[in-house]
Amino acid sequence: MINRRHDLTRPADLHHEPFSGPLRRRRPDYRDLLPPCNHACPAGENIQGWLNEVQNGNPRAAWEILVTDNPMPAVHGRVCSHPCENHCNRTGMDAAVSIHAVERFLGDLAIEQGWPLPAPQDASGRRVLVIGAGPSGLSAAYHLCRLGHEVEIREAGPVPGGMMHFGIPAYRLPRDVLDAEIRRIQSLGVRIVLGHKVDDVLAEQESGGFDAVFLAIGAHLSKHVEIPARDAGKVLDAVSFLKSVKQGDPPKLGRRVAIYGGGNTAMDAARVAKRLGASEALIIYRRDREHMPAHPFEADEALEEGVKINWLRTIREIDQTRMTVEEMEIGADGRPHPTGRLQTLEADSLILALGQNVDASFLSRVPGVELKSDGTVIVDDQLMTGCRGLFAGGDMVPTERTVTNGVGHGKRAARCIDAFLRGESLPLRPPGPLATADLLRPWFATDSRMPTQDRIEQERRKSGFEEVTLGLGADEAVYEAGRCLSCGNCFECDGCFGACPEDAIIKLGPGRRYRFDFDRCTGCAVCFEQCPCHAIRMIPEPTTAATVVEETSAP
Repeated sequence: MINRRHDLTRPADLHHEPFSGPLRRRRPDYRDLLPPCNHACPAGENIQGWLNEVQNGNPRAAWEILVTDNPMPAVHGRVCSHPCENHCNRTGMDAAVSIHAVERFLGDLAIEQGWPLPAPQDASGRRVLVIGAGPSGLSAAYHLCRLGHEVEIREAGPVPGGMMHFGIPAYRLPRDVLDAEIRRIQSLGVRIVLGHKVDDVLAEQESGGFDAVFLAIGAHLSKHVEIPARDAGKVLDAVSFLKSVKQGDPPKLGRRVAIYGGGNTAMDAARVAKRLGASEALIIYRRDREHMPAHPFEADEALEEGVKINWLRTIREIDQTRMTVEEMEIGADGRPHPTGRLQTLEADSLILALGQNVDASFLSRVPGVELKSDGTVIVDDQLMTGCRGLFAGGDMVPTERTVTNGVGHGKRAARCIDAFLRGESLPLRPPGPLATADLLRPWFATDSRMPTQDRIEQERRKSGFEEVTLGLGADEAVYEAGRCLSCGNCFECDGCFGACPEDAIIKLGPGRRYRFDFDRCTGCAVCFEQCPCHAIRMIPEPTTAATVVEETSAP
């Protein structure tokens, strides 16, 4: 494990440029950079901040930082594709910090302990209508409520959660976990009206006295493809299939099931088919694994459970239970091209998992609203449509359709709506400079051991929907959080304090970091060179108060 409070040995091979001495030409300066994990998170979480609290033994403080941005950490710890880990600087050393596993630990612990969400601000007197109780709608409602606004969600379905409830199987997301996090949002005062389909947005806004509306309808319409069929057998769409299974009315699939598509929904449909008794579940996908839209870990888990995948195949014709498929090949343009080589496959059922569209036809009569061909809504940089006061996000706008993206859109929409209600616009601030791996000097002791999340055995997966992946224990979560390198941000390792030859660094106390005593500092840059996380930069010695300071990458 990384011990970030010890091992303060000063490096022996420091290189110094000849700028120190009686006339100091440069001086050190503390400045925070943006960690790549934070930058990559679609929900905008302060990942590094809450990991630091976990490793310091403060799980509740960590959870409170986390829910500032994301009200459903137990859900995200299970279903997020964790792009934060793809950008973690530890990948160049051993492996990324298992951020999603620590997030799940915090989310589960909060449910177990009954931790309440932070109280909302004082009531603003403004009312906002949210249409859709999926991840984006729930997130927007949560953040709007915390900002002091009265929020009502109107949901066409019988339960809140959207595709988190109907589209993600229970073996990935247990419903008691989802329900617990939704109830916690409701406990803040968010009202959810179920079984209420909105057909006339403006009429609902006017009759309810709402000051703004946020559209957060999910993509529930399955895409279809024209396949010549002399006498088609049983053909289902994946969304309807997964929904029917969740509602306890699964269709009869037969022994051999084919799934057409290469996304996460295709992987789920295949795994569910196996659980329903299919002896063979075969995914047919027109591209190769490198170009599949499914997240790699989703495909790995499907293969683990005996799902077969025929890469570079497309269905040309169906005749009852017989399918003619054509082999494809990836061309120089990176796209699949037909080869003319055909083969025949047998399947009792075919499930189409080719993606989903949004049903936004009810917006066609709203003045100013523009729709794309796939049903998504055109919005400006404030997520507002062409109709003043009508905002949209999540699946309703062109974006990657994931739970985490939806939650991030909901948070941003809430802030944009809040600014709109105050007669302002939300300022768009570009992200700060990134703390990239080449800037780091991790001289402290590291341990590449990584705790893994156990999974239930294969036999238990075959016939039930018990959760497959198990979470981390408290000690494992603390250990994993301790692998964080704190890229770009001082974590008070005392390295600069111990290395300074002039005793020019003053400790300000726990959580307050340090300051430089420039009456002692010679500008030797020892503190800069030893800082493991690049929280110190060397800047030109100021000559006037108006001197423009620019960061340098070396002293």
